[in-house]
Amino acid sequence: MRHLEHSLEPRFSVQVSPSTFSIRLGHREIFICRDFRRRYYRVNPIIECSTGVQIGHLEILLFRKWLVILSKARR
Repeated sequence: MRHLEHSLEPRFSVQVSPSTFSIRLGHREIFICRDFRRRYYRVNPIIECSTGVQIGHLEILLFRKWLVILSKARR
């Protein structure tokens, strides 16, 4: 774990929450926050994967509550 920060970057397009954090591991970045979006489709109760808001992002929704965003880290 090379870099841990508690600031929210605007490129993920998510609301500010006290339980958000970002971890940078080499050239990859993992962003974790509580999900705030209203889903208009049936969501798998355990894990749901979809493409992210921006190109190259993968969103994983865990237990309909936690949103994990995987992306390539910017320098």
